[in-house]
Amino acid sequence: MRTALTSLTLRGRCLVAAGATLLGLGALLGERPLVQIAVFVLALPLVSAVAVARQRFRVGVRRTVSPSRVPRGQDAEVLLEVTNADRRTGRLWLLSEHLPPELGRSPSFVVERLPAAATAGMRYRVAGARRGRFRLGPLRLRLVDPFGLVQRTTSGTDGAPLVVVPRVRPLGPGGPGGGHGGGGEGARRSIAVHGEDDVSTRAYRHGDDLRKVHWRATARTGELMVRLEERPWRAQAALLLDTRTRAHLLTRAAGPGPVAGGAVPGPPGDPTPPQDSLEWLVEAAASIGTALARRGAALRVVTTAGELTPTAPDGGRAAPAARAALGPGELLDRLATLGPGRGTGLGPAAELLHRVAGEGPVVALLGAVGPDDLTELVAARSGPSADVAVLLDVASWSDPGARSKRGLSATARAALAAQLEQSATLLRGAGWQVVVADSSRTVEAVWGDLAPASAGVRGGGVLGVPA
Repeated sequence: MRTALTSLTLRGRCLVAAGATLLGLGALLGERPLVQIAVFVLALPLVSAVAVARQRFRVGVRRTVSPSRVPRGQDAEVLLEVTNADRRTGRLWLLSEHLPPELGRSPSFVVERLPAAATAGMRYRVAGARRGRFRLGPLRLRLVDPFGLVQRTTSGTDGAPLVVVPRVRPLGPGGPGGGHGGGGEGARRSIAVHGEDDVSTRAYRHGDDLRKVHWRATARTGELMVRLEERPWRAQAALLLDTRTRAHLLTRAAGPGPVAGGAVPGPPGDPTPPQDSLEWLVEAAASIGTALARRGAALRVVTTAGELTPTAPDGGRAAPAARAALGPGELLDRLATLGPGRGTGLGPAAELLHRVAGEGPVVALLGAVGPDDLTELVAARSGPSADVAVLLDVASWSDPGARSKRGLSATARAALAAQLEQSATLLRGAGWQVVVADSSRTVEAVWGDLAPASAGVRGGGVLGVPA
Protein backbone atom coordinates (compact mmCIF):
# COMPACT_ATOMS: atom_id res chain seq x y z
CA MET A 1 0.00 0.00 0.00
CA ARG A 2 2.84 2.37 0.84
CA THR A 3 4.54 1.66 -2.50
CA ALA A 4 1.28 2.18 -4.36
CA LEU A 5 0.64 5.54 -2.70
CA THR A 6 4.15 6.83 -3.33
CA SER A 7 3.94 5.76 -7.00
CA LEU A 8 0.82 7.81 -7.72
CA THR A 9 1.15 10.62 -10.23
CA LEU A 10 -0.58 13.95 -9.75
CA ARG A 11 -3.52 12.64 -11.77
CA GLY A 12 -3.68 9.55 -9.60
CA ARG A 13 -3.60 11.57 -6.36
CA CYS A 14 -6.40 13.80 -7.63
CA LEU A 15 -8.44 10.71 -8.52
CA VAL A 16 -7.91 9.24 -5.05
CA ALA A 17 -8.96 12.54 -3.46
CA ALA A 18 -12.08 12.64 -5.62
CA GLY A 19 -12.94 9.04 -4.73
CA ALA A 20 -12.53 9.72 -1.01
CA THR A 21 -14.78 12.77 -1.31
CA LEU A 22 -17.48 10.79 -3.14
CA LEU A 23 -17.24 8.03 -0.56
CA GLY A 24 -17.73 10.51 2.27
CA LEU A 25 -20.66 12.21 0.57
CA GLY A 26 -22.31 8.86 -0.25
CA ALA A 27 -22.00 7.68 3.33
CA LEU A 28 -23.23 11.01 4.69
CA LEU A 29 -26.21 11.27 2.36
CA GLY A 30 -26.99 7.54 2.29
CA GLU A 31 -26.63 7.45 -1.52
CA ARG A 32 -25.52 3.95 -2.48
CA PRO A 33 -24.71 4.83 -6.12
CA LEU A 34 -22.22 7.47 -4.95
CA VAL A 35 -20.55 4.87 -2.74
CA GLN A 36 -20.30 2.44 -5.65
CA ILE A 37 -18.76 5.09 -7.90
CA ALA A 38 -16.33 6.04 -5.12
CA VAL A 39 -15.22 2.41 -4.68
CA PHE A 40 -14.57 2.14 -8.42
CA VAL A 41 -12.63 5.42 -8.49
CA LEU A 42 -10.51 4.35 -5.50
CA ALA A 43 -9.87 0.88 -6.87
CA LEU A 44 -8.63 2.08 -10.27
CA PRO A 45 -5.32 3.63 -9.02
CA LEU A 46 -4.69 0.62 -6.78
CA VAL A 47 -5.19 -1.84 -9.63
CA SER A 48 -2.92 0.29 -11.84
CA ALA A 49 -0.25 0.37 -9.12
CA VAL A 50 -0.32 -3.41 -8.78
CA ALA A 51 -0.11 -3.84 -12.54
CA VAL A 52 2.89 -1.50 -12.82
CA ALA A 53 4.63 -3.10 -9.83
CA ARG A 54 4.31 -6.56 -11.38
CA GLN A 55 5.93 -5.53 -14.65
CA ARG A 56 9.27 -7.23 -15.27
CA PHE A 57 11.84 -5.85 -17.67
CA ARG A 58 15.51 -6.16 -18.58
CA VAL A 59 17.08 -3.24 -20.37
CA GLY A 60 20.55 -2.87 -21.84
CA VAL A 61 22.02 0.62 -22.35
CA ARG A 62 24.95 1.68 -24.48
CA ARG A 63 26.29 5.20 -25.11
CA THR A 64 28.60 6.42 -27.84
CA VAL A 65 29.94 9.94 -27.30
CA SER A 66 31.42 11.64 -30.37
CA PRO A 67 33.87 13.15 -29.66
CA SER A 68 34.67 12.11 -26.09
CA ARG A 69 37.03 15.12 -25.73
CA VAL A 70 35.43 18.31 -26.97
CA PRO A 71 36.89 21.84 -26.94
CA ARG A 72 35.03 24.41 -24.89
CA GLY A 73 32.29 26.08 -26.90
CA GLN A 74 31.57 23.07 -29.12
CA ASP A 75 28.94 20.34 -28.90
CA ALA A 76 29.24 16.59 -28.61
CA GLU A 77 26.72 14.12 -30.02
CA VAL A 78 25.59 11.18 -27.92
CA LEU A 79 24.03 8.03 -29.36
CA LEU A 80 21.92 6.32 -26.68
CA GLU A 81 20.99 2.73 -27.56
CA VAL A 82 18.36 0.99 -25.39
CA THR A 83 17.91 -2.76 -25.89
CA ASN A 84 15.01 -4.82 -24.59
CA ALA A 85 16.86 -7.82 -23.12
CA ASP A 86 13.64 -9.49 -21.95
CA ARG A 87 11.69 -12.18 -23.80
CA ARG A 88 8.51 -10.12 -23.69
CA THR A 89 7.60 -6.94 -25.52
CA GLY A 90 8.13 -3.84 -23.45
CA ARG A 91 5.34 -1.51 -22.46
CA LEU A 92 5.31 2.28 -22.28
CA TRP A 93 8.77 3.45 -21.14
CA LEU A 94 9.56 7.07 -20.32
CA LEU A 95 13.34 7.54 -20.44
CA SER A 96 15.36 10.50 -19.16
CA GLU A 97 19.13 10.89 -19.23
CA HIS A 98 20.78 12.53 -16.24
CA LEU A 99 23.22 15.29 -17.21
CA PRO A 100 25.33 17.67 -15.11
CA PRO A 101 23.84 21.19 -15.11
CA GLU A 102 26.90 22.52 -17.00
CA LEU A 103 25.99 20.44 -20.06
CA GLY A 104 22.40 21.59 -20.46
CA ARG A 105 18.96 20.11 -19.89
CA SER A 106 18.48 16.38 -19.40
CA PRO A 107 16.88 14.90 -22.55
CA SER A 108 13.74 12.76 -22.36
CA PHE A 109 12.48 10.03 -24.70
CA VAL A 110 9.41 7.84 -25.04
CA VAL A 111 9.73 4.18 -26.09
CA GLU A 112 6.52 2.19 -26.54
CA ARG A 113 6.21 -1.57 -27.01
CA LEU A 114 9.82 -2.31 -27.88
CA PRO A 115 9.99 -5.93 -29.13
CA ALA A 116 12.19 -8.50 -27.41
CA ALA A 117 15.90 -8.26 -28.33
CA ALA A 118 15.19 -5.07 -30.30
CA THR A 119 17.21 -1.87 -29.93
CA ALA A 120 15.96 1.71 -30.05
CA GLY A 121 18.55 4.37 -30.92
CA MET A 122 18.14 7.95 -29.71
CA ARG A 123 20.45 10.89 -30.26
CA TYR A 124 20.96 14.08 -28.32
CA ARG A 125 23.62 16.80 -28.11
CA VAL A 126 25.40 18.26 -25.12
CA ALA A 127 26.88 21.76 -25.06
CA GLY A 128 30.50 21.91 -23.86
CA ALA A 129 30.13 25.43 -22.51
CA ARG A 130 32.47 24.94 -19.54
CA ARG A 131 35.69 23.04 -18.99
CA GLY A 132 35.71 19.95 -16.84
CA ARG A 133 35.29 16.19 -16.61
CA PHE A 134 31.67 15.12 -16.70
CA ARG A 135 29.74 11.88 -16.62
CA LEU A 136 26.68 11.29 -18.78
CA GLY A 137 24.02 9.17 -17.12
CA PRO A 138 22.68 7.15 -15.56
CA LEU A 139 19.53 6.48 -17.52
CA ARG A 140 16.27 6.82 -15.60
CA LEU A 141 13.36 4.66 -16.71
CA ARG A 142 9.73 5.29 -15.74
CA LEU A 143 6.95 2.76 -16.25
CA VAL A 144 3.49 4.32 -16.57
CA ASP A 145 0.08 2.65 -16.70
CA PRO A 146 -2.21 3.42 -19.68
CA PHE A 147 -4.29 5.87 -17.61
CA GLY A 148 -1.27 7.83 -16.35
CA LEU A 149 -2.21 7.27 -12.72
CA VAL A 150 0.86 5.39 -11.47
CA GLN A 151 4.50 5.48 -12.42
CA ARG A 152 7.46 3.39 -11.33
CA THR A 153 10.94 4.85 -11.56
CA THR A 154 14.26 3.03 -11.62
CA SER A 155 17.77 4.26 -12.37
CA GLY A 156 20.76 2.40 -13.72
CA THR A 157 24.39 2.67 -12.73
CA ASP A 158 25.85 3.08 -16.20
CA GLY A 159 27.39 6.21 -17.65
CA ALA A 160 29.89 7.57 -20.14
CA PRO A 161 32.68 10.14 -19.61
CA LEU A 162 32.97 13.45 -21.42
CA VAL A 163 35.93 15.80 -21.13
CA VAL A 164 35.57 19.46 -22.11
CA VAL A 165 39.08 20.79 -22.73
CA PRO A 166 40.23 24.37 -23.36
CA ARG A 167 40.13 25.68 -26.88
CA VAL A 168 43.44 25.56 -28.77
CA ARG A 169 43.74 28.62 -30.94
CA PRO A 170 45.78 28.40 -34.17
CA LEU A 171 48.93 30.40 -33.46
CA GLY A 172 51.22 31.84 -36.10
CA PRO A 173 55.02 31.81 -36.26
CA GLY A 174 55.43 34.44 -33.53
CA GLY A 175 56.24 33.83 -29.93
CA PRO A 176 59.60 32.99 -28.40
CA GLY A 177 61.80 31.58 -31.12
CA GLY A 178 58.88 31.33 -33.54
CA GLY A 179 59.45 30.90 -37.22
CA HIS A 180 63.00 29.60 -37.03
CA GLY A 181 62.64 26.00 -38.05
CA GLY A 182 61.50 22.91 -36.42
CA GLY A 183 63.83 22.72 -33.51
CA GLY A 184 64.17 19.53 -31.56
CA GLU A 185 66.03 17.83 -28.81
CA GLY A 186 69.40 19.01 -30.03
CA ALA A 187 68.45 22.55 -31.03
CA ARG A 188 70.41 25.01 -28.94
CA ARG A 189 71.31 28.68 -29.04
CA SER A 190 75.01 29.27 -28.39
CA ILE A 191 75.51 32.54 -26.56
CA ALA A 192 78.91 32.01 -25.01
CA VAL A 193 82.09 31.03 -26.80
CA HIS A 194 84.94 29.09 -25.41
CA GLY A 195 87.64 31.00 -23.62
CA GLU A 196 87.60 33.39 -20.70
CA ASP A 197 88.72 36.34 -22.81
CA ASP A 198 86.06 35.90 -25.48
CA VAL A 199 83.07 35.20 -23.24
CA SER A 200 79.92 37.13 -24.19
CA THR A 201 78.71 39.65 -21.64
CA ARG A 202 75.91 42.13 -21.14
CA ALA A 203 75.03 44.88 -18.70
CA TYR A 204 73.85 43.86 -15.25
CA ARG A 205 70.07 43.84 -14.71
CA HIS A 206 68.09 43.84 -11.51
CA GLY A 207 67.78 40.28 -10.22
CA ASP A 208 70.90 38.87 -11.91
CA ASP A 209 73.00 36.42 -9.93
CA LEU A 210 76.08 38.22 -8.62
CA ARG A 211 78.06 35.04 -9.10
CA LYS A 212 77.78 35.61 -12.86
CA VAL A 213 79.48 39.02 -12.74
CA HIS A 214 82.37 39.17 -15.23
CA TRP A 215 84.92 41.26 -13.36
CA ARG A 216 87.38 41.65 -16.24
CA ALA A 217 84.68 43.10 -18.52
CA THR A 218 83.44 45.24 -15.62
CA ALA A 219 86.93 46.72 -15.12
CA ARG A 220 87.32 47.32 -18.85
CA THR A 221 83.97 49.06 -19.40
CA GLY A 222 83.48 50.71 -16.02
CA GLU A 223 79.98 49.19 -15.83
CA LEU A 224 78.84 46.09 -13.99
CA MET A 225 78.71 43.26 -16.55
CA VAL A 226 77.47 39.68 -16.25
CA ARG A 227 78.45 36.54 -18.16
CA LEU A 228 76.16 35.03 -20.79
CA GLU A 229 76.17 31.25 -20.82
CA GLU A 230 74.99 28.75 -23.38
CA ARG A 231 71.26 28.17 -22.97
CA PRO A 232 69.04 25.64 -24.71
CA TRP A 233 66.41 27.19 -26.93
CA ARG A 234 63.59 24.91 -27.94
CA ALA A 235 64.75 21.70 -26.27
CA GLN A 236 62.94 22.77 -23.10
CA ALA A 237 60.25 25.31 -22.23
CA ALA A 238 58.09 26.11 -19.22
CA LEU A 239 54.76 27.79 -18.57
CA LEU A 240 53.92 29.63 -15.36
CA LEU A 241 50.18 30.02 -14.70
CA ASP A 242 48.92 32.47 -12.11
CA THR A 243 45.74 30.74 -10.95
CA ARG A 244 45.28 32.58 -7.65
CA THR A 245 41.72 33.63 -6.92
CA ARG A 246 42.87 37.07 -5.80
CA ALA A 247 44.55 37.65 -9.18
CA HIS A 248 41.38 37.28 -11.28
CA LEU A 249 37.80 38.45 -11.63
CA LEU A 250 35.79 35.24 -11.70
CA THR A 251 32.25 34.80 -12.98
CA ARG A 252 29.63 32.70 -11.28
CA ALA A 253 29.28 29.37 -13.08
CA ALA A 254 25.48 29.24 -13.21
CA GLY A 255 25.00 26.68 -15.95
CA PRO A 256 25.81 26.30 -19.64
CA GLY A 257 26.00 29.11 -22.13
CA PRO A 258 26.89 32.77 -21.58
CA VAL A 259 27.00 34.27 -18.14
CA ALA A 260 23.49 34.99 -16.95
CA GLY A 261 22.57 38.62 -16.75
CA GLY A 262 24.46 39.95 -19.77
CA ALA A 263 26.94 39.33 -22.55
CA VAL A 264 30.47 38.19 -21.82
CA PRO A 265 33.08 40.75 -22.94
CA GLY A 266 35.31 39.37 -25.66
CA PRO A 267 36.92 39.99 -29.02
CA PRO A 268 34.60 40.69 -31.97
CA GLY A 269 33.53 37.62 -33.89
CA ASP A 270 34.09 35.12 -31.07
CA PRO A 271 30.75 33.38 -30.31
CA THR A 272 32.05 31.78 -27.09
CA PRO A 273 34.65 34.13 -25.56
CA PRO A 274 36.30 33.28 -22.23
CA GLN A 275 33.89 34.26 -19.47
CA ASP A 276 36.59 35.63 -17.17
CA SER A 277 40.32 36.32 -16.96
CA LEU A 278 41.13 32.86 -15.60
CA GLU A 279 39.44 31.17 -18.55
CA TRP A 280 41.44 33.39 -20.92
CA LEU A 281 44.63 32.41 -19.10
CA VAL A 282 43.82 28.68 -19.35
CA GLU A 283 43.01 29.00 -23.04
CA ALA A 284 46.28 30.85 -23.63
CA ALA A 285 48.19 28.14 -21.74
CA ALA A 286 46.57 25.44 -23.87
CA SER A 287 47.34 27.24 -27.13
CA ILE A 288 50.90 28.34 -26.32
CA GLY A 289 51.81 25.07 -24.61
CA THR A 290 50.54 23.05 -27.56
CA ALA A 291 52.51 25.21 -29.98
CA LEU A 292 55.75 24.82 -27.98
CA ALA A 293 55.28 21.07 -27.53
CA ARG A 294 54.69 20.59 -31.26
CA ARG A 295 57.95 22.42 -31.94
CA GLY A 296 59.76 19.71 -30.01
CA ALA A 297 60.03 21.35 -26.59
CA ALA A 298 59.91 19.31 -23.39
CA LEU A 299 57.12 21.29 -21.75
CA ARG A 300 56.86 21.81 -18.00
CA VAL A 301 53.81 23.60 -16.57
CA VAL A 302 53.87 25.23 -13.13
CA THR A 303 50.84 26.81 -11.47
CA THR A 304 50.57 28.67 -8.18
CA ALA A 305 49.17 25.42 -6.75
CA GLY A 306 52.01 23.18 -7.99
CA GLU A 307 53.25 21.51 -11.15
CA LEU A 308 50.98 19.79 -13.65
CA THR A 309 52.42 16.36 -14.35
CA PRO A 310 51.15 13.58 -16.64
CA THR A 311 50.40 10.02 -15.73
CA ALA A 312 53.31 7.62 -16.24
CA PRO A 313 52.30 5.09 -18.93
CA ASP A 314 55.67 3.37 -18.60
CA GLY A 315 55.11 2.59 -14.95
CA GLY A 316 57.52 5.29 -13.81
CA ARG A 317 60.62 3.80 -15.50
CA ALA A 318 61.45 6.98 -17.42
CA ALA A 319 63.67 9.72 -16.09
CA PRO A 320 61.97 12.20 -13.72
CA ALA A 321 62.34 15.09 -16.19
CA ALA A 322 60.88 13.03 -19.02
CA ARG A 323 57.98 11.88 -16.86
CA ALA A 324 57.13 15.47 -15.90
CA ALA A 325 57.11 16.82 -19.47
CA LEU A 326 53.62 17.27 -20.90
CA GLY A 327 52.54 16.42 -24.42
CA PRO A 328 49.74 18.32 -26.18
CA GLY A 329 47.04 15.81 -25.23
CA GLU A 330 48.20 15.50 -21.61
CA LEU A 331 48.35 19.29 -21.32
CA LEU A 332 44.71 19.66 -22.38
CA ASP A 333 43.58 16.90 -20.03
CA ARG A 334 45.24 18.56 -17.05
CA LEU A 335 43.98 22.03 -17.96
CA ALA A 336 40.42 20.72 -18.34
CA THR A 337 39.98 20.62 -14.55
CA LEU A 338 42.28 23.50 -13.58
CA GLY A 339 40.49 25.96 -11.30
CA PRO A 340 41.37 28.92 -9.08
CA GLY A 341 43.62 28.36 -6.08
CA ARG A 342 44.07 29.92 -2.68
CA GLY A 343 47.68 31.01 -3.00
CA THR A 344 48.62 34.50 -1.83
CA GLY A 345 51.90 35.09 -3.65
CA LEU A 346 54.12 33.90 -6.50
CA GLY A 347 57.03 32.94 -4.23
CA PRO A 348 56.42 29.16 -4.07
CA ALA A 349 55.66 29.01 -7.79
CA ALA A 350 58.82 30.98 -8.61
CA GLU A 351 60.91 28.63 -6.50
CA LEU A 352 59.38 25.58 -8.19
CA LEU A 353 59.86 27.18 -11.61
CA HIS A 354 63.54 27.76 -10.81
CA ARG A 355 63.95 24.02 -10.18
CA VAL A 356 62.02 22.61 -13.14
CA ALA A 357 62.44 25.20 -15.94
CA GLY A 358 66.15 24.71 -16.39
CA GLU A 359 67.72 27.03 -18.93
CA GLY A 360 64.86 27.00 -21.42
CA PRO A 361 62.53 29.93 -22.08
CA VAL A 362 59.63 30.64 -19.73
CA VAL A 363 56.23 32.03 -20.68
CA ALA A 364 54.54 33.49 -17.59
CA LEU A 365 50.79 34.08 -17.79
CA LEU A 366 50.02 36.42 -14.91
CA GLY A 367 46.83 37.90 -13.50
CA ALA A 368 46.68 41.02 -11.35
CA VAL A 369 50.22 41.17 -9.97
CA GLY A 370 52.18 43.95 -8.35
CA PRO A 371 55.92 44.62 -8.13
CA ASP A 372 56.05 42.88 -4.74
CA ASP A 373 54.65 39.71 -6.29
CA LEU A 374 57.29 39.71 -9.02
CA THR A 375 60.41 40.15 -6.89
CA GLU A 376 61.04 36.44 -6.37
CA LEU A 377 60.08 35.58 -9.95
CA VAL A 378 62.57 38.08 -11.36
CA ALA A 379 65.28 36.83 -9.01
CA ALA A 380 64.64 33.21 -10.03
CA ARG A 381 64.89 33.98 -13.76
CA SER A 382 68.01 36.10 -14.18
CA GLY A 383 69.97 35.94 -17.38
CA PRO A 384 69.40 36.62 -21.08
CA SER A 385 66.02 38.01 -22.10
CA ALA A 386 64.51 34.74 -23.34
CA ASP A 387 61.51 34.86 -20.98
CA VAL A 388 58.09 36.23 -21.82
CA ALA A 389 55.39 37.62 -19.54
CA VAL A 390 51.74 38.08 -20.51
CA LEU A 391 50.05 40.45 -18.07
CA LEU A 392 46.26 40.31 -17.94
CA ASP A 393 44.27 43.51 -17.60
CA VAL A 394 41.69 41.85 -15.36
CA ALA A 395 39.66 45.06 -15.08
CA SER A 396 38.54 44.62 -18.70
CA TRP A 397 36.50 41.56 -17.67
CA SER A 398 34.35 43.66 -15.34
CA ASP A 399 32.64 45.63 -18.08
CA PRO A 400 28.89 46.27 -17.68
CA GLY A 401 26.85 43.23 -18.58
CA ALA A 402 29.28 40.64 -17.19
CA ARG A 403 28.16 39.45 -13.78
CA SER A 404 31.31 38.97 -11.71
CA LYS A 405 31.85 38.04 -8.12
CA ARG A 406 33.14 41.49 -7.29
CA GLY A 407 32.56 44.76 -9.04
CA LEU A 408 35.18 47.42 -9.72
CA SER A 409 34.91 51.06 -8.84
CA ALA A 410 36.75 53.83 -10.65
CA THR A 411 39.32 53.92 -7.85
CA ALA A 412 39.93 50.19 -8.13
CA ARG A 413 40.32 50.43 -11.90
CA ALA A 414 42.88 53.21 -11.53
CA ALA A 415 44.81 51.21 -8.93
CA LEU A 416 44.88 48.14 -11.16
CA ALA A 417 46.05 50.21 -14.14
CA ALA A 418 48.89 51.72 -12.10
CA GLN A 419 49.86 48.29 -10.76
CA LEU A 420 49.89 46.88 -14.29
CA GLU A 421 52.19 49.66 -15.50
CA GLN A 422 54.59 49.18 -12.58
CA SER A 423 54.73 45.42 -13.08
CA ALA A 424 55.43 45.82 -16.80
CA THR A 425 58.23 48.30 -16.08
CA LEU A 426 59.82 45.97 -13.52
CA LEU A 427 59.76 42.99 -15.86
CA ARG A 428 61.12 45.06 -18.73
CA GLY A 429 64.00 46.21 -16.56
CA ALA A 430 64.80 42.58 -15.77
CA GLY A 431 65.01 41.70 -19.46
CA TRP A 432 61.60 40.11 -19.94
CA GLN A 433 59.47 40.58 -23.02
CA VAL A 434 56.07 41.85 -21.91
CA VAL A 435 52.69 42.00 -23.60
CA VAL A 436 49.39 43.10 -22.07
CA ALA A 437 46.17 41.18 -22.81
CA ASP A 438 42.63 42.32 -22.12
CA SER A 439 39.22 40.84 -22.82
CA SER A 440 39.11 42.29 -26.34
CA ARG A 441 42.31 40.56 -27.47
CA THR A 442 42.63 37.01 -28.75
CA VAL A 443 45.42 34.62 -27.87
CA GLU A 444 46.51 34.72 -31.52
CA ALA A 445 46.96 38.49 -31.41
CA VAL A 446 48.98 38.33 -28.21
CA TRP A 447 51.17 35.57 -29.62
CA GLY A 448 51.79 37.61 -32.76
CA ASP A 449 53.04 40.52 -30.61
CA LEU A 450 55.69 38.36 -29.00
CA ALA A 451 58.84 38.89 -31.03
CA PRO A 452 61.44 36.12 -31.13
CA ALA A 453 63.94 36.48 -28.31
CA SER A 454 66.72 37.20 -30.76
CA ALA A 455 64.80 40.28 -31.95
CA GLY A 456 64.65 41.82 -28.50
CA VAL A 457 61.90 44.11 -27.27
CA ARG A 458 60.17 45.79 -30.18
CA GLY A 459 60.53 49.54 -30.32
CA GLY A 460 62.57 49.74 -27.14
CA GLY A 461 59.48 49.55 -24.96
CA VAL A 462 57.08 47.08 -23.50
CA LEU A 463 54.96 45.23 -26.06
CA GLY A 464 51.42 46.44 -25.59
CA VAL A 465 52.47 49.14 -23.11
CA PRO A 466 53.88 52.53 -24.15
CA ALA A 467 57.50 52.96 -23.21
